[in-house]
Amino acid sequence: MHIKQITSFVLALSVVIFTVACSSSPAVPTTVATRSISGTAPAVGGKSQYSAQAVLPDGAVENVTSTATWQSADTAIATVSSTGVVTGVTVGTTTVTATYQGVSVAQKITI
Repeated sequence: MHIKQITSFVLALSVVIFTVACSSSPAVPTTVATRSISGTAPAVGGKSQYSAQAVLPDGAVENVTSTATWQSADTAIATVSSTGVVTGVTVGTTTVTATYQGVSVAQKITI
């Protein structure tokens, strides 16, 4: 009789767990309405902090500087760190790009 009760309990628990797991809706990533980056190009040898913003559909502005992926099109002219710090390497023009939620925004800079 004891085995029958344990089996019934395990079966009931399994049904509850399955029901809860199937009924919960998956997390939906926040959709970004627009994105922008801003900053001032540094001189050769100088550094400048760039920032990235995302505007959500409800109009709220979110700073995504630390979560965006940063890139310089020409690292011989300027480099950019993972936190958006741009360093001028030599005189020239390049593009700094920040990518957030798979969408990129770029700004041409002249060192």
